[in-house]
Amino acid sequence: MSETYAGPIPKPTPETQPFWDAAKQRKLLIQRCADCGQHYFYPRPLCPHCWSRRVTWVEARGRGRLHTFTINYRPPRKFPSQDPVVIAIVELDEGPRLMTNLVDVGADPNKLRCDMPVEVVFEDVTGEVTLPKFRPASSP
Repeated sequence: MSETYAGPIPKPTPETQPFWDAAKQRKLLIQRCADCGQHYFYPRPLCPHCWSRRVTWVEARGRGRLHTFTINYRPPRKFPSQDPVVIAIVELDEGPRLMTNLVDVGADPNKLRCDMPVEVVFEDVTGEVTLPKFRPASSP
């Protein structure tokens, strides 16, 4: 469990529970449509591409590219960390984009670049919640 994390804790919903359960097992799940074959994220009961209800959960490779980022130097109200945080949009190899934090790299724009390869890492923030985050990728 993280000794340093004191931020907000996600509250799983019926639609997101499989995602959070998998994260606890250090797996990154996303949804895939059985009709059109598209992967997507954020979890929802209908495919956003063709509106099919025939969707399944699949394990993502956990690799992708940094699509865009911002460095937040000023923490939100009641957020305990005073350190700069890299807020990122990662485009997974499977296609969907997700918002996350970029870790294991300095919050320095000279160390970050769009399209840099990234990989998922997991942080246990409580006994029940594990957050997927991303870091610069090691060799494939």
